[in-house]
Formats: sequence, structure tokens, C-alpha cells
Amino acid sequence: MTARTSAPASGRTVMRPVRAASATAGGAELAAFAALLAERTRAEICLLLVDGRAWTAGELARATRIAPPTATEHLNRLIAGGLLTEYRQGRHRYLRLANREVAALLETLLAHIGPPATRPSSLRAATVEAALASGRTCYDHLAGRLGVTLTEAMIVRGLLDEPNGLALTDQGSRWFAGDLGMDLSRPARNRRPLVRPCIDWTERRPHLGGAAGAHLYRRARDLEWIHPTGTGRAIRVTPAGRTAWATLLGIDPQTWDQSTPTPTLPRERDN
Repeated sequence: MTARTSAPASGRTVMRPVRAASATAGGAELAAFAALLAERTRAEICLLLVDGRAWTAGELARATRIAPPTATEHLNRLIAGGLLTEYRQGRHRYLRLANREVAALLETLLAHIGPPATRPSSLRAATVEAALASGRTCYDHLAGRLGVTLTEAMIVRGLLDEPNGLALTDQGSRWFAGDLGMDLSRPARNRRPLVRPCIDWTERRPHLGGAAGAHLYRRARDLEWIHPTGTGRAIRVTPAGRTAWATLLGIDPQTWDQSTPTPTLPRERDN
């Protein structure tokens, strides 16, 4: 951006650059926001909270292997930066992601980065990684191979269309209302998008987010078609879920046997 100024001595018009104050301020804010996730411990804290649950400050300190005072410092910065919110119950301080938009941002960043370049170094880490890749929650909807498989089955059956992203079809609206008991014709009070494609960071394909994705997760959980494993973010399909997904979406029940591979570790080099 430039502004014209005249130079009386020569009579010529000189073009001088003018800095856009709004752009400069926006850049500073973006840099400050990015700095919150640039520190590894703070990034780990945010990823622990992507499951949508509230964790105590002590649980987060233990999970990230840092001292409580250090955890408090990191948590305060994340709260001030708008990534986390807190509430107190008795003597406990509970933390969670500020909203679903923060969770979507974290998943988008992970999808951009791609799968980890290094393989897990222990059987426990490999088991956790395999479970999360098989099925997990992304704040309030289903992700991993579970979420992607359900989404692709809905596309095949004409419940979702993907001309540019994902869109709910008329048939899909009737399916949600009849089989899942959710009238999607009513606008959400918080104006949340009805459907939102999330690029899955382990599958590199979209899973269903938005209000429809959240309702699908809640319905499956309430009817015990899925069950949390481990810390709670990993999800497995129950026998009732196998039957339900076969009936509602035509998914072969054996699909879920193939979705949880046996974790493997790197073989040591032979000397």
C-alpha cells in the first residue's frame, strides 16, 4: 500500500510506502497465538484435551511429566490465549478446550503435519497409537478409521454428497430423523454448521463433523454401539454396534475386526 506525497523542491510526486496498521496488528496476534502451540508441553496439553473431557491440572501435569508449578504456568498461558477454559469444583481445577473450534483447529494442524515420522518405541505406545488410529473422538464426533468408514458408507448410501466437501442430502435428513431421532431441519441455536468435513489426520480422508457428526456420536454412545477404551479417547465398536451399522449403513461386521491392527514395533538391526 502506498500514499502519494509531493516534494515541493523538485515538483515531483514521490510514492512512499504506508504500513497497514490492521495487517500489522493481525500479524502480531497470529504470531502470539502460534507461540502458544510452539512449546511442546503446551501442544501436548492441548492434544490431551481434544477428547472433549475436562482434566484436572494435576492429571495434565502427570500426563506431560512436568512439575505442578510448571503445569500451572503453561495452563495459565493457554487460558489467557483463548485455547483453554477452566472451572473449579471443590479444591480441583478442571481444564478443557475452550470450544469445538479449537479442537477442529488442532485436528486440521495435525492433518497438515501428517502421521508421525518416527514409530513408537514401546509396545504400550504402539498399542495406544493403533487404538487411536482405529477409532477415536475428535471433541464431540467420531474420527479415525471408525469415523471415516461411517462417513464413506453414508456417501455410498446417498445420505451424504461430496461435490465440494460434504453436504447432507434429503435422504440423509430423513435417515437422521427416522433412524437416529434427530430433526436436522431445525436450525441449530448456536448456528453450528450442519455438516462439516474434517480431514482425518491418521486416515488422510474426511470424517463427518458438525451438528450431524456430533449427534451421530452421541446416539452411538447412548445406545452403546461404541465404547471407550484406555484413557477414553480411543473408541471400539461393540457387538451391538456391529449389528446397528450393518443394518443402518450396510457395513460388513467383519470390517471392525480389520480396523484394529496388532501393534508392531521396529525390528532391531541384526549385527
